[in-house]
Amino acid sequence: MKIKVAQSAGFCFGVKRAVELVEGLVDSGRKVCTLGAIIHNPQKVRELEERGVRIVSSPEEAHPDEELVIRSHGVAREVYDRIRELGLPYSDATCPFVLKIHRIVAEHSAAGETILIAGDPAHPEVQGIIGHCVSAFYTFSDGDSLEKLTKQCPELTNRAVCAVVQTTFDKKEWKKSLKILKKLYTNAKIFDTICNATSDRQSEAEVLAAHSDLMLVIGGRHSSNTNKLFHICRNKCSETYLIESAEELPSSAVSRADQIGITAGASTPESIIKEVLVTMTEEIKNIEESEAEPKFEELLEESLQNYNTDGRVHGVVVGVTPTEVRVDVGRKQTGIIPLAELSGDPNAKPEDLVKVGDELDLIIMKTNDQEGTVLLSKRRYDAQKGWDDIIKAEEENAVVTGVVTEIVKGGVIALTSGVRVFIPASLATATRGESLDGLLKQEVSFRIIETTRQRKRAVGSIRSVLNDERKQKAEAFWAEAEVGKKYTGVVKSLTSYGAFVDIGGIDGMVHISELSWSRIKHPSEVVNVGDTIEVYIKALDQEKGKISLGYRKDEDNPWEILRNQYPVGTECEVEIVGLTQFGAFARIIPGIDGLIHVSQISNERVEKPQDVLSVGQKVNVKITAIDFEKKRISLSMKELLAPAAEAEDEAADDQAE
Repeated sequence: MKIKVAQSAGFCFGVKRAVELVEGLVDSGRKVCTLGAIIHNPQKVRELEERGVRIVSSPEEAHPDEELVIRSHGVAREVYDRIRELGLPYSDATCPFVLKIHRIVAEHSAAGETILIAGDPAHPEVQGIIGHCVSAFYTFSDGDSLEKLTKQCPELTNRAVCAVVQTTFDKKEWKKSLKILKKLYTNAKIFDTICNATSDRQSEAEVLAAHSDLMLVIGGRHSSNTNKLFHICRNKCSETYLIESAEELPSSAVSRADQIGITAGASTPESIIKEVLVTMTEEIKNIEESEAEPKFEELLEESLQNYNTDGRVHGVVVGVTPTEVRVDVGRKQTGIIPLAELSGDPNAKPEDLVKVGDELDLIIMKTNDQEGTVLLSKRRYDAQKGWDDIIKAEEENAVVTGVVTEIVKGGVIALTSGVRVFIPASLATATRGESLDGLLKQEVSFRIIETTRQRKRAVGSIRSVLNDERKQKAEAFWAEAEVGKKYTGVVKSLTSYGAFVDIGGIDGMVHISELSWSRIKHPSEVVNVGDTIEVYIKALDQEKGKISLGYRKDEDNPWEILRNQYPVGTECEVEIVGLTQFGAFARIIPGIDGLIHVSQISNERVEKPQDVLSVGQKVNVKITAIDFEKKRISLSMKELLAPAAEAEDEAADDQAE
């Protein structure tokens, strides 16, 4: 029998944040009430009630000395207004993804657009979204109801429409609805606001159910996303059960199954998932034990194992040398652990691992009655015990930790629970091609992705854990990301067209044109890999996962500098940077060139600029005109020469008199 737990099972980002907020307030000694149940899980709600957390249905029910917590579903704008009118202290645990929808509908309904909401109109989240609409709005629960809505209200096709979707909406139903929206409302502004965690959870559950002959969905029966998971799984696995706790485990179905899949809704605490696993494992063990009759030979072997080779003994360290450890195992023989059998780490030193008086569990390798010694191994005992942990970790897709002890051909070796796990180079880092040197002697987290019992061989993946962490960071990022928001990032790589910047677990790109106000040929002229830079979001495309970043600052815009410091009439020194038949181009400030027309070079007639000027020459000019729209500047040398010529004429007239 194999049991596989979905990697995404349990609390989502928003629910976890809300529960931790309430628990944090209670831990700090505050009296707390929640506006509706903080989570669709009766066990967790009961646990919080036992800690004094009250559930209220309106702000009026809250006591003045209580902190009112708005749950992750969010509430209508009028509820916020009422809380403020009553002067109640409150904390907002609304999921950032839901807050984003509130901002979208508030902005677009204020602009007079009709709001279409994909979701269950009776769900608290949808009710909260509706409460931020100030214009006409409509809801639909699937593609069929959207088509029905369009037939009932044909005038909608001629209106400006904005469409959003409940964060826990079925991804497949949304895709159907999306086709209809794009077909009927060609100018509609559509926002795919399904939470990434919801989408991943549904997809993973569907795949897991397809490969299982028993599927358990753990979660509250009043939870929308749990019920959606149940229906998705039941479509792929007829033997699917929705349970709220371990007490509801279908024992007979469990005993018949070979492949069991487990997933859980976003409101299901990890403790309940673990309780179900433990209970189910015990039931399976009882079934197996009842079916197996112990043989006499097995019982005899068990009774003799402490006295034979491969038997297990418990000993106390009585001496430590650079090459071995001596142990008292309660016999006449002296127990000896050679250095090679002390640890799986070839670089370890005995004195760093054990000291006199330490108690150790060991395996007997060889008994020498003539010499009065027993050769023992701690490494093999740890490996046997650790191997059980490794098998369990693979079955549960659990994250384990270990220390990288060696860099070998094709990857690294990590030691966990006394077991050597090979991690291929392609799975040891976040991206291919990264150096492995930095992993040596470092503690790392990884998953077991393959085991071979006969050869005691295990393969792990660090990248799997890094990808999960990156996904969580990405979810947090998309929940709060907005155009214009500033970040401190690290330049990860450069291409001919821009720089990729890590802004906290997710990468965005600064296009080459956004790196500098001056024209550059390559991003390396401005930034280098490893640089820490300040950037801001210019554009977002969550569906494609693209983030466009800006780096150059408005205050560094040479045209703004020109506007503020070089108005028309300014006299300044410039450098000639180009010559043509009709004039000379001169650099006023970096990034800004102006034209000295051939007629403005001198008081005397100039046939061509090359006769008077040369590239690199510095001359004094006067700014005579600026066209900011066309980005053209006219300069004149002649206007600075004119007063001098007039002065000479006046001096000549005075002498003549």
